[in-house]
Amino acid sequence: MFDGLHDIDWASMEHAYGSVEEVPALRSPEAEERHKALSRFYGAVHHQGSVYLPTAASLPFLFELAVDGATPDRAAVLALLVSIGRESLDRGFEDDGTEIEYCPPMGCAQAVAFLRERGAEFAALARDPDPDVRLAAIPGLGLFLDDGDRAAAVLSERLATECGIAARLRIVEAAATLALRLPAVSHRVMGWLAGLAAEAAQGPATRLAALVQRARCAPDEIGDDVVPAAVGLLRETARAIPVRRIAPPPSRPAAPTDGVAPQIVAAFEDLDRYTRVYAPTTALLRTFHEALGARVPERTAVLAEQLSSPDPGSRLDAVRMSGELMRGWRGDHTRLLLLVADQLTTADQEVAAEAAAVLGPCHPIAGPAREALAAHIDAQRAAHGPDVWAAPEARLRRSHQEAVRALARLGDARALPSLLAALDSDVDAWRAIQVAAQLPQAADQLVPRLCDHLRRIDLSQQWTETSAIAILSALAALGDPAAVPVLVDTLDAAVRHEQNRVTRSALNALEAFGPAATGAQDTIRSLTTATDAHVRPAAVAALWAVGGDLAEVMPLLLGLLDDRITFRISGAADLLGEMGPRASVALPRLRDLLTHDYEWVRVHCAAALWEIGGEAEAPAVLDALLQAMARNPATANHVVACLDRMGPLAAPALPLLREHLALPRRGGRFKSVDHDEELQRVGRTLIARLERPAPEAFAPRTA
Repeated sequence: MFDGLHDIDWASMEHAYGSVEEVPALRSPEAEERHKALSRFYGAVHHQGSVYLPTAASLPFLFELAVDGATPDRAAVLALLVSIGRESLDRGFEDDGTEIEYCPPMGCAQAVAFLRERGAEFAALARDPDPDVRLAAIPGLGLFLDDGDRAAAVLSERLATECGIAARLRIVEAAATLALRLPAVSHRVMGWLAGLAAEAAQGPATRLAALVQRARCAPDEIGDDVVPAAVGLLRETARAIPVRRIAPPPSRPAAPTDGVAPQIVAAFEDLDRYTRVYAPTTALLRTFHEALGARVPERTAVLAEQLSSPDPGSRLDAVRMSGELMRGWRGDHTRLLLLVADQLTTADQEVAAEAAAVLGPCHPIAGPAREALAAHIDAQRAAHGPDVWAAPEARLRRSHQEAVRALARLGDARALPSLLAALDSDVDAWRAIQVAAQLPQAADQLVPRLCDHLRRIDLSQQWTETSAIAILSALAALGDPAAVPVLVDTLDAAVRHEQNRVTRSALNALEAFGPAATGAQDTIRSLTTATDAHVRPAAVAALWAVGGDLAEVMPLLLGLLDDRITFRISGAADLLGEMGPRASVALPRLRDLLTHDYEWVRVHCAAALWEIGGEAEAPAVLDALLQAMARNPATANHVVACLDRMGPLAAPALPLLREHLALPRRGGRFKSVDHDEELQRVGRTLIARLERPAPEAFAPRTA
């Protein structure tokens, strides 16, 4: 079976992180060895869906395993083959089927060519006696069989034979994939899907799948009747599928936590949690949401039905999809926020925790959920006591902690008792620290506790840097000068232990306190010549904030403007902009930097030019800002903030502003809810001011 395996020059192929010995190991009689081999293959040669030359080179051997009836776990091997093929199509080809020019190590074209040569064998595998093998093979009919008529016939035959909902949904999905891949059979397949959706004899899940996959094939043809029909079929499907409790996660050996930051451990737990899917229709409904795209009201109507399901797993999956909609698309999400908040009252703590976890990152728009979060927290404290933050039951603990964090992000002091309990008990205190900065009204209670936590951190251990940085950030935001002594001590310890990231964060925190941190001035000054890329500019900024000596700081800033590291240039420009006209000596260099090849540098330098030079620099500033925003929309927050300060001189930006605010997807830095909401707020205000007739348009603004 493996003849030729070792004749291939595997060592010459880049990005093969694992060994080809995993391929024969997939045929081992030991289940544990097969499982490990499969995991290693996914992690090394098919890492995060990547397709390298060794991935493609392994396909003949994997295929031999898949078609050999004596191979254990054939379905798993076949699913791996299909995954490689699907990723190859997604990554290696444009929508019109032309190959993307990848760097040499990529093997997408080779993988697709190999699998399409064997497309007919997927038809045989789709009729295999093993139902798991059939389930794994079905997608291959849509992806790899180039005889469209044969593929469509086999799929129709399989639908008439298969009874399981998973197989039927996969058959309908494969038909849509076939229609999208092969235009010659598209009309026929889409007609078949439309007929299935209307056929009363079919089960509601099959009809829903046909309706959704028909919409996927032609999203521009989705009519007003499609969403109501889908909602009705979804309701019928929910009644037809048995309600099941959410199963606990599969048991795994506990990961070592010694020397690992708790934030890192939690991140992997969240990733593991997020990859779990609880309802058989979840993938189908994700497809429907993708097809609906910018139709936010229609998607909300579908999610409302999903969130009313009697099945807790279906609701949990719907909560996550709700978060994806709110984080990715603009619109009025009030109804959806309230629907998600309703899930806090469920008896299933896993669903409640997920609802709170979704509301947290949506805090700029999550105001409508405020009272539901507070009520949930109060109910938990009443039922389980004031120490519920540290409850031994994992689901209850997560539900409470996520709700407290979401409420704190809204700046609501009702989250404070649990945050203080966390800081006092030191149970998952890092979760409380992450949101402490949102409650400045409670600085007198939070700052002493945060300082105590910071004093106890051992910076001789590298893994503690994440916790130290989080506390430093929180103390800087809370702004209580009582924190300055411990900040100075932390800076000294970070320098002593060569913890550069902590050193930079301590400098940033001291910068926030300005002259109140004068006692650290000598240490700060010594770090202005540091070799670390981040420490040096942070020290220069802190030195200016603490000492305010223009003669001392200006040469350092001019030196940073001549740096090759782009974020150093941008940071220096920001600080020069804060200085305003006093920094006029930097104007020639800032003008030169408007031709820099990186748009982020141009944006920061243009903003500094405006702050220093004012109206005389306006034409060059405006040109640089608008070009950068058009080239890279991620700069929009910075650009719009500067345009807002420019007043009437920003009028030429109106077309671009209107264009960006008309986009349905979220934009701005990182395309996050907070950056996008700020972009929309400032952008709309600026447009309204620019559109007003002079001279009232830009009357001086009061604080």
